[in-house]
Amino acid sequence: MRILLVNHYAGSPELGMEYRPYYLAREWTRLGHEVTIVAASQSHVRARQPKAGVQIIDGIAYRWLPTPRYSGNGAARAWNIWRFCSQVWAGARQLATDVRPDVVIASSTYPMDIWPARRVARMAGARLVFEVHDLWPLSPIELSGMSPSHPFIRLCNWAEATAYRDADAVVSMLPKVHDYMASRGLDLHRLSIVPNGIVPEDWMDVPPPLRADVAHALARARVSGETVVGYAGSMGLPNALDVLIDAARLLQDRPISFVLVGDGHERERLQQLAAGLDKVCFLPPIPKAQVPAFLASIDVAYIGWQRVPLYRFGIAPNKLMDYMMAGCAVLHSVEAGNDPVATSGCGLTVPPGDPRAVCAGLLRLAALPAAERRAMGERGRAFVLAEHTYPVLAARFLKAILQP
Repeated sequence: MRILLVNHYAGSPELGMEYRPYYLAREWTRLGHEVTIVAASQSHVRARQPKAGVQIIDGIAYRWLPTPRYSGNGAARAWNIWRFCSQVWAGARQLATDVRPDVVIASSTYPMDIWPARRVARMAGARLVFEVHDLWPLSPIELSGMSPSHPFIRLCNWAEATAYRDADAVVSMLPKVHDYMASRGLDLHRLSIVPNGIVPEDWMDVPPPLRADVAHALARARVSGETVVGYAGSMGLPNALDVLIDAARLLQDRPISFVLVGDGHERERLQQLAAGLDKVCFLPPIPKAQVPAFLASIDVAYIGWQRVPLYRFGIAPNKLMDYMMAGCAVLHSVEAGNDPVATSGCGLTVPPGDPRAVCAGLLRLAALPAAERRAMGERGRAFVLAEHTYPVLAARFLKAILQP
C-alpha cells in the first residue's frame, strides 16, 4: 500500500519526539509499503527542528511544512496548528496526485487534522484512518481546566465528532475508550487498540556510554551505597514530579538518591522546589541511545501522574515502555483505567498526588533484595516483548486499516 500519515509533531531518532510515527512507518516500509509523513517544521516536542521541504529518512518520505516558531500553549501554538492544517488542506490535491495514497491517517495529537486528511483521502479515493493519542477536547478540559464553551474546545469537539463519523477506521492508543467513543457516535466495529511500544533492536547492542555528568551523578550515589531512584523524560505538569520532590524531602535522611534526566516547562520550578535537597540531582536530557545505559544504572524507575478523571480511559506512556524494557523495578504513582506495572508485576503502584504513598513505595522497593527487584524487572521486560514491540504493533495497525 501507499500510506500517507499526517502528524504535526512527527519526529525521528535524530530529531527527537514524536517517535511513534517514525517507528510505525519504518516497520511498514520493511513490509514493502510506501510511507509518506506530512509534519510541521516547528514542534515543541522535538530536540531539533528540520528544514521545510522533502527529506528521506530510512526509506520514509517526510514532507516538512513550514510553520512558525512557538512556545507554551497560547495563541502562538494555536497559530502554528492553523498554519499546518491550512497548508495540508491547500495542498490536498498535490498530495493526492503525488503520493496517490491508498490510506490516509490523521494522527496529530489534536483532532483538527481530520478535515485536511479527509480532503486528501476523498481526492485520492483512499481509506481514512483517525488515530487517537489523547482524547481532545477532554484532555484540555480536564487537564488544563479550559471551559467547554471556549471556541478552541468547540472546534476540537466538532473535529472529534467528524472523525468518529467519517473515518473508515479509528485506532486508539488508550485502551478503555469504548464507551466514550460510542457515546460520541463511533461504531465500535471500526475501533482498534494499538498502544505505544519499543523497538527491540534498540536494546540489543551495547548502549553508548553515558554523558560524563550523568555517569558522575550515578557513581556518586553508588559510592555512598544508596538506592538510586531515576527518572528520564519530560518535566511537565502531567508528570507529577513535584510529588516525587516532596517525597525526596521526606526521605532526605534515608539512603536514597534521586537522579532526574530531562527537560520541560516545569524543570526550573522543580529545581527551585528541590533547593536544599542534596540527594536530588537534575540533569539535561540525554540522547535516546543513552537511555538504556541510564536505566541499567538505577535501582528504581519512577513514573507519576496527576489524579484526574481523564485517565479512566487508560494511559499509554512511552517512558514506561522504556523502563520495562530495561528491566527496571518501577514505582508507578497512578489511578487509571489500565496499569501495565500491576498487570506485568514489574513494580509497585501507589495512589497519585500523595508524597507519603510514594515514600512508602520507594522504601518497600529499596528494602527488597536486588535479586527480587531484578525479577520484577524481568517480568516487565517479558511483558513488553510479548505485547509492545513495534513489529507487533505495526502489524496490528495494518490489520485495523484493512478491516472491512
